[in-house]
Amino acid sequence: MPITRRNMIMGLIALPGLEGLPDTLESLRNSESGKAAKLINAARRQKGVTTLYDPAYVHLDYPGGDVPEDRGVCIDVVIRAYRMAFDFDFQSAVHADMTANFARYPTIWGLTRPDRNIDHRRVPNLETWLEREGHALTSEDWQIGDLITCRLPGNLPHIAIIARPAPSRSLMTHVIQNIGRGTREEPLLLTGLRNVRHFRFLP
Repeated sequence: MPITRRNMIMGLIALPGLEGLPDTLESLRNSESGKAAKLINAARRQKGVTTLYDPAYVHLDYPGGDVPEDRGVCIDVVIRAYRMAFDFDFQSAVHADMTANFARYPTIWGLTRPDRNIDHRRVPNLETWLEREGHALTSEDWQIGDLITCRLPGNLPHIAIIARPAPSRSLMTHVIQNIGRGTREEPLLLTGLRNVRHFRFLP
C-alpha cells in the first residue's frame, strides 16, 4: 500500500495514547471536500468554452502546454481542471515518470520513447500514472471530484470527473466530460461500461 497522508493518519489513530487525531482526520476530510469542490468548479468553468471534440495531435509548449481551449477530448477537461484548480500540470508529471519508467506504461501506440505532446492526453497513460502514485480506489464510495475511467463501445478509453455521484453502479452518476459535444455536465450510466476504474487525486 502506498504511503499517503491519509494512510499515515489512519495508522497513527490505531496507536494507543495518542489524542487529538480524530480532529486531525476530520480536518483532512474537510480539506479534501474543499479541494473536490475547487476541482468541480474548475471543470464547470469549461462549459460553454470548450465546445468542440477534437482528437488531433498538436505540438504543445512544455511544461503547461494545452490545445486551444475551445477544443479537445475527454482528458483535456481533466488536465485543464487540475491546472486551474491546483496549478498541477499532468503534462510534466506524466512525462517525468514516463521518461524514468517508460517500460511500465502501455505500449498500445508502438512508441519507443516518451512524447510530451501527447502522452498525458491518453487515458491509459493517465490511469497508469494515477495507479503508480497510489490514487486508484477499489471501493464504490463515489465522491464529487473523483475521476472515473472506462472503455466505451469500440474499446474507446474515456475519463470524466464526478460532479454528483450515484449510490451504485446501476444508477446514473452525473459527470463533467467531453464525450463528443464539448465540455458538459450530464448523466453517465455506469451499467454496461467496460473496465470502469475509480481514482481520487486531490493535490
